[in-house]
Parts: sequence; structure tokens; C-alpha cells
Amino acid sequence: QAAKPAAKDVNEAPVQLSQAAAPAPAAAPAAMADAKAPVPVENPYGLDALWAQGDLVAKGTLLIMIIMSMGTWYILVVKLLEQGKLLKNGNSLPDRFWKAGDVSKGIAALPEGDAYRFVAENALKSAREYNGPVTQNIDFNTWSGQAVDGAVGRVNSRLQTGMSFLATVGSTSPFIGLFGTVWGIYHALTAIALAGQASIDKVAGPVGEALIMTAIGLAVAVPAVLGYNWLVRRNKLIMELVRGFGAELHAAVLKMPVGKA
Repeated sequence: QAAKPAAKDVNEAPVQLSQAAAPAPAAAPAAMADAKAPVPVENPYGLDALWAQGDLVAKGTLLIMIIMSMGTWYILVVKLLEQGKLLKNGNSLPDRFWKAGDVSKGIAALPEGDAYRFVAENALKSAREYNGPVTQNIDFNTWSGQAVDGAVGRVNSRLQTGMSFLATVGSTSPFIGLFGTVWGIYHALTAIALAGQASIDKVAGPVGEALIMTAIGLAVAVPAVLGYNWLVRRNKLIMELVRGFGAELHAAVLKMPVGKA
């Protein structure tokens, strides 16, 4: 009878050991998860490496494309704001100018520095200055028409400001990037010649530099070309409004008393 309790204690021991070892399987997946977690590795062939390892030609090419890209986005933002203001003012002309009563009151209703106000001021000025000695042999229709056309032409010239820069960037930046590509391939061939073997570690840096230059050249050119085409289309819409306003204004100025406007 004394041996039976001893056997019971022996049977209980494995149960206690198994309960103590139970948390071990939970720790194993955590260790596996840590082993599978991605370890961040610094890219030796990225933009930082391009700037750090590039020579004067590579850095100069990269700086040129950065400046061209910054100029492109600056012109796009400024021109879009300017065009939006002109379109808004042009659509409000029937209420703000033609309902004012006369040309002088209509000019006062337009904001300072507005293109439509500039055209109207030149038309009114032509009516006031017509009786001078210079205009004796010129009829008033021709005189006022030339004043309005000259003002419309200056508005058109102002709208074209910056467009030549966008056209230049769109046409030249791919070739500047291609120059950087050729320079990177040249460095790759030089590395192969110096090493005596075409191992990947010798050519990966220069070839990566070449590919980055090509990508940057395209990234600079595409916004410039798309922005140029978009701005040109919006300029045409604005000039239609300005020319229409100038024609109507010319007809209104012809009915004004010359020299006393």
C-alpha cells in the first residue's frame, strides 16, 4: 500500500514538466518572424551615391537638369495663376465694364494691372490725343484702331513670357540626360579596362549613373512639353477674349467726341 502513492508521484512528474515547457512553441514563431524581417540595406547606386561618387561633369549635368526642372514648375504655376485671373476677368466684362455707362467709368471698374484695363486705357488715350499736330493727316478710325491693336499685341507678348523657356527645356533636357548616360557608360568601360574583367561590381555604379541620368532627363522634359501645350491652348482662349473686347471697344471709342474723351 505504501508503494502506490510513490507511483502516483512518478506519474505526476511528466505532467508538470510538460506544463512548464508549454510556452516554448510560442517563442519559436517570434524568433522566425525576426529572422524573416527585412533588414534595411543602403543602396550604393542611388542618387546619394551618384552625387558622392560622380565627377564634375556628372554633377554639373545633374545641376543643370535640376535648375531646368525648378524653372519649369515655377513658370507653370505662375502662368496658370495669371491665366486663371485673365479668364475670370474676361468673363466678367459684360457686367463690370459694359454696364458702367461709359468708357471712363468702365475703366475705373476694372482692377489695376488688368490686361483689359490696359487695352481700354490705350483706346481712351487715343481719343484724347487725336487732335494733336501729329494726327492731322490720319483719320480717327485708323488712329484708334492702331492704338487698340498695339495694346492687344502687347498683351499677347506678355502672355508669351516664359513659353520659350518651356519649349527649350522640353526639347533639350532629353539630350542633356543622354549626355549623362554616355558619360556613365564611358566610366563603366573605363572601370572594366582598369580592372581587366567585366565584373558586376565594377560596372554597376557607372551603369546605374547612366540610367539615372536618362530617367531625370525624361522627368524634366515631360512636364515641360505637356505644360507648354496646355499653356498655349489657354493663351489662345484668352487672346480671343482680348481681341473681341478690343474690337467692341474700338467701335465704342469711334462714337466718342475726339479730344474731349
